[in-house]
Amino acid sequence: MLTLIIRQMQENDITFVQEIASKSWHHTYEGIIPRKIQDTFIQMAYSSDQLSARLVNSLFLVAFQDESLVGFANFSNVTSGEAELFAIYLHPDMQGKGIGSVLLQKGIQMLPNLSSLFVCVEKENTIGMHFYLAKGFVKIEEFDELLEGHLLKTVKLVKQNEKV
Repeated sequence: MLTLIIRQMQENDITFVQEIASKSWHHTYEGIIPRKIQDTFIQMAYSSDQLSARLVNSLFLVAFQDESLVGFANFSNVTSGEAELFAIYLHPDMQGKGIGSVLLQKGIQMLPNLSSLFVCVEKENTIGMHFYLAKGFVKIEEFDELLEGHLLKTVKLVKQNEKV
């Protein structure tokens, strides 16, 4: 049994986070979002500057197994009891092993005074949708948004925190 370590991201994790983001996006959004748009978004959202800022301004957890970074989760800070899960991504080979569940739980535990956690998921991202619904999230809204000119069908979900 390999040991799973969850800790806060550090500057020297950035390159590995970028690699996981890229592989996970390509795996998840193949056939949903054109590759060129995926790459443009990843370069922007997961640039070293963006990740350094997220490291300072939000809760950013990384998961290590056998000394390899295998996934990450990024949460907003809590405001009036609410927070948003910006991202939870795993290396495609590591999906379905419970690592995402551990990242989600650890993040919820580390967010003080959390009553509601929101997440937005692309409707055709069936892996993500199944994951969140299985974790007790419920759909509250559906809307269209543009990503680099590509229309996405986005679903907003919420999970009420049992600790409260």
